[in-house]
Amino acid sequence: MKFKQKFSESDLGRIRDAVKQAEDKISGEIVPVIVEQSGNYPIAHYKSALFFGIAAFASIVILDRYVLENPATTLFYDPLFMLFVVVLCGIVGWFLPGLFSSYKRALLHRSFLDDATRQRAENAFLEEEVFNTRHRTGIMIFISLFEHEVIVMADKGINKVVEQKEWDNLVAELIGHIRRGAFVEGLEAGVKRCGELLLEKGFVKSDDDVNELGDDLRIS
Repeated sequence: MKFKQKFSESDLGRIRDAVKQAEDKISGEIVPVIVEQSGNYPIAHYKSALFFGIAAFASIVILDRYVLENPATTLFYDPLFMLFVVVLCGIVGWFLPGLFSSYKRALLHRSFLDDATRQRAENAFLEEEVFNTRHRTGIMIFISLFEHEVIVMADKGINKVVEQKEWDNLVAELIGHIRRGAFVEGLEAGVKRCGELLLEKGFVKSDDDVNELGDDLRIS
């Protein structure tokens, strides 16, 4: 199943309505973005292949030294056979991270995941033109599922009056919803909170305000 197909029309409609309602009284633009993962992480496949290859070689050595004593098992002394087993196990190890996301994530350092997510979020901020608003009042809620990361990025018109701890609290609440399996509800709450924050800081909607960035959830 394609990643985009995991979200029903009802889910997309709820998020769209949440953005529309949040923007109804404010001059800001809220852009929700979700990606399946922020990086390809080939290093995880290399690590897994190396681990399985070494494990296979170690197993052969242990079997040879301490388990198999029958002369009929001399096949284990054949270098070509040992190479075949090691390579085969390495190939299996290479493909496993692609099948099990939790295993792949375990092979990657947290800082590596953080850096990749931050880079992808910055790219998304530019690609979705969140900066391209009349008063520089765009906000992006960026969610990267594989990394279990949520990043809120606001343009300079908002960042100069909203403290980082406000965004941190929003992120913590959204992550809590996601961990409980309430993704749509969490995103709705996060969008609503963005609207409340902007209203509290005086970003009131003017008579000539227009919807500059659209209300849809961006999925990639």
